[in-house]
Amino acid sequence: MQGQEARGQGTGLMGRALRGSALTAGSFAITQGLRLASNLVLTRLLFPEAFGLMALVSVVLVGLQMFSDTGVGPAISRSPRGDEPTFLDTAWTINLIRGVLLWGLTCALAWPLAMLWQAPDLVLLLPVAGVTLLIAGFNPTRIDTANRHLMLGRLTALDLVAQGVGIAAMVGLAFALQSVWALVIGAIIGSAAKLGLCWAWLPGPANRWRWERAAATELVHFGKWIFLSTVCGFLLAQGDKAILGHYLSLEALGIYNIGFFLASFPALMAQAVVSRVMIPLYRVRAEGRGETALRRARWGLTAGIVLALAVLALAGDPLVRFLYDDRYLAAGAILTAVALVQMPGIVGMTYDQSALAANDGRGYFALIAMRAGVQTAAFLAGALWAGLGGALLGQGLAAVAVHPLIIRLARRHAVWDARHDLAMAALVAGLATLVLALHGPALAGLAR
Repeated sequence: MQGQEARGQGTGLMGRALRGSALTAGSFAITQGLRLASNLVLTRLLFPEAFGLMALVSVVLVGLQMFSDTGVGPAISRSPRGDEPTFLDTAWTINLIRGVLLWGLTCALAWPLAMLWQAPDLVLLLPVAGVTLLIAGFNPTRIDTANRHLMLGRLTALDLVAQGVGIAAMVGLAFALQSVWALVIGAIIGSAAKLGLCWAWLPGPANRWRWERAAATELVHFGKWIFLSTVCGFLLAQGDKAILGHYLSLEALGIYNIGFFLASFPALMAQAVVSRVMIPLYRVRAEGRGETALRRARWGLTAGIVLALAVLALAGDPLVRFLYDDRYLAAGAILTAVALVQMPGIVGMTYDQSALAANDGRGYFALIAMRAGVQTAAFLAGALWAGLGGALLGQGLAAVAVHPLIIRLARRHAVWDARHDLAMAALVAGLATLVLALHGPALAGLAR
């Protein structure tokens, strides 16, 4: 009887995991499709420097978010108290305080960063764009509760509607303003739309200001490692733009951002799926259930994302020529290069969440810190040696160099799948060889 119950639970878990993965991937695909459509319109209405400015604004906003990540979402996903109203209200209170502080920091950093990057427009752009961080502080914890239970249908729909509102606002404002301000104001409208929709339509009690010491202690104890990890995660996600902001003109940075946007679609989709699905899968695996669901999720995600990156790498230049005007043609080689160097890192992308599921925040932080240190050093050294091409080569080599550390963490939590890693590494090597054979001269042109 117990065996039948376990099988039934495993089947239910597999179903929720598959539905959650499909919903997250589908939502991300639709969102990126909307972003691509709006990007094609915006590149014809705005100048390349506008996208360079927004790349710098994004570096600051994402950096502040990551440098102050309290780990509330993962804590709610894994904590035994993750459904208690007092625990959730305390988590919401922490997020609200954080949002207010982050907006204050964007105002304080605006002038120094404008001088550092020699972009005077940032003095006004950053404080206004920082309002999105303030708005996000009010988002209800019902978002995290839905993630905890892999009940993602309504949440996915609300995300799509909010993003559609923000994108429509950007396009409409671009027609009217012909200015980078269209992107900033549109982002604020999208953030406000998400807040209103989630408060109105997600099930569950409304959050209120509350502070329970035990809940805060648990959240802070777990969150301290998330905080340190996301400080390092900033270097992984935004370090390239922060470094290139010093080496490239705003126009060249804007073109790089176009190529990066196109190439990063598969990896970002994978991260969205992994962050929502893998912690619950690892949590129930520790209870003796869900082994099949976990294995299938890992193989399917890795193979699918590697193949998607390979398609983008092979189609880089013709795709950019088809989508954009002549001002952005240089983004074709960048798309190919970025897609290529992201492929090795996909092999181990599903393992680090096992540490969070096991409350091993220290192990998670140690891995992210090493990845950030190695990748940043390799990217910077490559930029000094051979410009943009060298920087991207360094990033790819860094992903290969840190994989043994990922294996070490996975083995600690008894989740390493050697057969998976060998098969996927062989797939990456074969596809990379094909890309280099077809596009080697274009990639070599990225080096100065």
